[in-house]
Amino acid sequence: MNGKKNIFLTGAPSSGKTTVIKKIIEKLDHPANGFYTEEERVDGKRVGFLMKTLDGRKGYLAHQGIKSDFHIRRYGVSIDNIEGIAVPSIAPVKNHIIILDEIGKMECFSMAFKQAATNALDAPNIVIGTITFGGDAFILEIKKREDMEINEVTEDNRDLLPDLILRQIERFVPTRTERARSGG
Repeated sequence: MNGKKNIFLTGAPSSGKTTVIKKIIEKLDHPANGFYTEEERVDGKRVGFLMKTLDGRKGYLAHQGIKSDFHIRRYGVSIDNIEGIAVPSIAPVKNHIIILDEIGKMECFSMAFKQAATNALDAPNIVIGTITFGGDAFILEIKKREDMEINEVTEDNRDLLPDLILRQIERFVPTRTERARSGG
């Protein structure tokens, strides 16, 4: 952990990136906005990916039943949902932490998403997110940013990462309890 304001996780599929994000959200003592993704399974088989915002909106990022010009393997990608759900959810809000799960191949089919992700990273807000292994030119440029910290999620560290990241956030912004004590 190196103290940069954009704290991202990467790792192999099913390594636990989103699980770490959800544990951070659960324990977060700061106002936050943004979204995370979850797999949807039917009879044990993955059929799609749902986006869920912190304010309760949800929709498919991709699903095997979606007809789209954009596909990753058997999943049609919903540009409308990316732009109608994910993009507005990551707009910087004063004093909010932004949750951005994830900067990945599916999301990056949308130019509006790429711009919104860049705006979030450029804002003074802390951004907690995930980013795919590898990636296209846009994703590789994001990874090179000076204000990015990228931690690989592994079986050995995935249970430790939520608390490590929460402690790092505390160095940037006081908790609600600390703000109340100081009258702020």
